[in-house]
Amino acid sequence: MNAPPNHVAVIDLGSNTARLVLIAAIPGYSYRLQDQIREVVRLGQGMTKKGLDEEAAARAISTLRLFKRFCESTGAEVVLSAATSAVRDAANGRAFVQRVRDEIGLDLRVLDGEREAYYSTVGALNDVTLRDGLVLDIGGGSAQVGEVRDGRYIRGDARTLGALALTERFVRSDPIAPKERRNLEAEIESQLDSIPWLGKPEALVGLGGTIRNLAKIEAERQRYPLNTLHGFRLTRDSVEKSIDLFCRYDLQKRQALPGISPDRADIILAGALVLTAFLDRLGLDDLTISACGLREGLFFEHFWQHLPFPVIPDVRRFSVLNIARNYDYQKQHANHVRYLAGRLFDQLAPLHGYGAGEREMLDAAALLHDLGTVIAYQGHHKHTQTLIHYNGLAGFSPREIALIGLLAHYHRKGAPDISTYEALLGADDLAILTRLAAILRLAENLERGRNGVVDDVIVNWGEDYLRMTLIADEYPAVELWETERNALPLVEKAFERRALVDSIAAPGEWPHHGSPR
Repeated sequence: MNAPPNHVAVIDLGSNTARLVLIAAIPGYSYRLQDQIREVVRLGQGMTKKGLDEEAAARAISTLRLFKRFCESTGAEVVLSAATSAVRDAANGRAFVQRVRDEIGLDLRVLDGEREAYYSTVGALNDVTLRDGLVLDIGGGSAQVGEVRDGRYIRGDARTLGALALTERFVRSDPIAPKERRNLEAEIESQLDSIPWLGKPEALVGLGGTIRNLAKIEAERQRYPLNTLHGFRLTRDSVEKSIDLFCRYDLQKRQALPGISPDRADIILAGALVLTAFLDRLGLDDLTISACGLREGLFFEHFWQHLPFPVIPDVRRFSVLNIARNYDYQKQHANHVRYLAGRLFDQLAPLHGYGAGEREMLDAAALLHDLGTVIAYQGHHKHTQTLIHYNGLAGFSPREIALIGLLAHYHRKGAPDISTYEALLGADDLAILTRLAAILRLAENLERGRNGVVDDVIVNWGEDYLRMTLIADEYPAVELWETERNALPLVEKAFERRALVDSIAAPGEWPHHGSPR
């Protein structure tokens, strides 16, 4: 794909925080986050029946002016800007939007509650695998909930259950007084009563500043090894533990809690109580974290504009292709390694006993295994793992992301080791990693010449041996040599059999290095 990317800027003016993300994108093909800016403006702070507080509005105007200049200096061809609950609820909201247009030249799109729920859901559906359930976004001024059926947004609603809005209304003491907490919880329950369609969902996906910060606090407790919260599971017990600390600690102590955003410590309790109320109402003990939300939903509407609904049908598959394309993968080589790995996996199924989940992880690692060469050839297997570690893979669980990264690491050499990700992996995962790494290392070495000389591989075995016969039109000298040296020892360890490799093509005049073992 030779088309240059567009630079798409998305500005989200919330009640608590203003954010800008800059994304390089080739619509329908690939996208990559290039930069982001976050500024706490507290636009909803001090709002009265007359509308937005003048100081809060001035903070927002100043921030939006800087955002506009940033878009200009970075050459953003597309600027998508939206304002949410503070502006839509303010009596002077229209006047504020006109002021932004006149003073800055920026057209703010004011989203109603249903559209805010829609865009949050679209963002989440492009990040996590959710067929049926709810998406909950707890912001500063409001909380949005969207319903999903068969992977599509069905309906949504918003209530004034934002962390900042509730704190402004109900909290005067530090730490919160018991009566204030009771009043706050009563208000939350009253507003939830006004959403009759909540029901009992199969799953809940959470996003927004409050929820992600609660997940980050729990990640610190667990010493969570990944750099991204894609697919992180946050339990009700964890949220309750955090609520207990928020209620006992004053602001200074709350700001010192590991994982907390210090500028959110004064309002996070209210948002946490909203989350537990939702979990209780829905009869759920946990939720899955989405790293994408409203801003990404606005972006995906642009990115997937050619689709009838702006969500890719197979989030997991596209996330692998997206990172591969972003780092300029060697498509022909990677696809042939992927094909050979799949053939080996399928034929060895009676020995390893794994299913579709393990095959999909192997498939992803095969497509991505050489990405690290974009950094340097030396150590590229380690660089590939680093790229997966820091980018994450949308749609995959933390365990799967860790295993895919480790598979890419061990495609070249070394004995598989899971110690880096012990917090995510189970007792059987070292064996899974070892067997899948053996298969990937085999496939890589069977494509060592990067010319597709090995068309296929046939596997058969007995009690003490495992033989691989290469199907090729010409003698695969390089592939046999590299496989014998680099892949067979791990294959023997993984499958506890003596490994042999040969070819149906005779050596002829081709040089032959060594003989089948």
